[in-house]
Amino acid sequence: MGGSHDEFKGIFVPILTPVDNRERIDEAKLRKQVDYVIEHGVDGILAFGSNSEFYMFGDDEMLEATRVIKDEAAGRVPVMFGVGHIRTSKAIELAKRATELGVAAVSVLQPMFIEPTAEALYHHYSAIASAIAPQPMFIYNNPGRAGYPVPISIMVRLAHDCDNIVGVKDSSGNVTNIEELVRQTRDVDFAVFAGKDTIVYPSLCVGSAGAVCSTANIYPDLVCGIYDRFVSGDYRGSLEDQFKLNPIRNSQDAASFPSPTKDMANLMGMDVGPSILPTEAATGEALEGMKKAMREAGYLS
Repeated sequence: MGGSHDEFKGIFVPILTPVDNRERIDEAKLRKQVDYVIEHGVDGILAFGSNSEFYMFGDDEMLEATRVIKDEAAGRVPVMFGVGHIRTSKAIELAKRATELGVAAVSVLQPMFIEPTAEALYHHYSAIASAIAPQPMFIYNNPGRAGYPVPISIMVRLAHDCDNIVGVKDSSGNVTNIEELVRQTRDVDFAVFAGKDTIVYPSLCVGSAGAVCSTANIYPDLVCGIYDRFVSGDYRGSLEDQFKLNPIRNSQDAASFPSPTKDMANLMGMDVGPSILPTEAATGEALEGMKKAMREAGYLS
C-alpha cells in the first residue's frame, strides 16, 4: 500500500454537535468543544460520527460545521469526516465534497436499513474509495446500528485492494475482530481503531492503532490516559484508567442512544444543548444511573 499515515493513531473523538433550541448548529459552542477536547489531549476529531448525530443533519449543515471544526482545530489534530449515506452515489457525492474541505480522511459507515451482500459491500466501499482517491478513507463497521456486520474478509480485501483505504473503525465490541483485522492487515499500511470505549486497553494489547471514543467528549483526560499510558509502557496505569471509564460508559446503555453523550456533557456543565428530536434526554432510572456512575468516578459531587 501507499505511504505511511502516521496521523491515524491514538484517541479520536466523534465530536458532539451542539445545537440551540431550534436545532441549529451552535458555532460558538462547537468551537468551544473543539478547543476543549484538543486542549485535553485527543489525537484527532471525527466530525459527524454516530454520536455527532450525522443522521439528523443535511449535507450542507454537516459540511459547514466541518469547515468550522477544521478552522478551530487549525492543524493541531487531524479532522476526519463521517459519511453515512445508504445510496452509493450519494455517499460518493458527500465524500467528494468533504475531500474538498481538506479533511484528513473520510470514514464510511456500511449502509443502514438494507443489508447488501458481502460482494455488494465490497463494490460500495471500493467505488467510494476510487472516486475520492488518493483521499484516505476509513471503513466504519457498526453492526449494532447498521443491523449487520461488514465481514472481516471484505475489510481485509479492501485494505489490500484499495490504496487509499487506510483503516477501519470497528464498533463490534469484539476484541477478536480487532485482533483478526490487525493480524490480517499487518502487511499493509492499515490502522485498526476500536470503536467501543470499554475495550480500548485490550484492543491496544492486540495491536490496534487507537480508538474512537464518544466519552472523550466529556472525559478526554481519562480516555486519552488509557492510550497515553499504554504507549509509554505504563500498562497498569492504562488498565486502571480503562477500569475507571467502564462503569461510566456502561451506565449509558440504559438510556436512549445517542442522548447519553449530550446528557453527561450537560450534567458536567458543558451546555451543549439538547439531542435532536425525536431523541430525548434521559430521565428516571437511566438518568440516575448515569449520575451515580459519574459521582462514583468523582465527576459529580
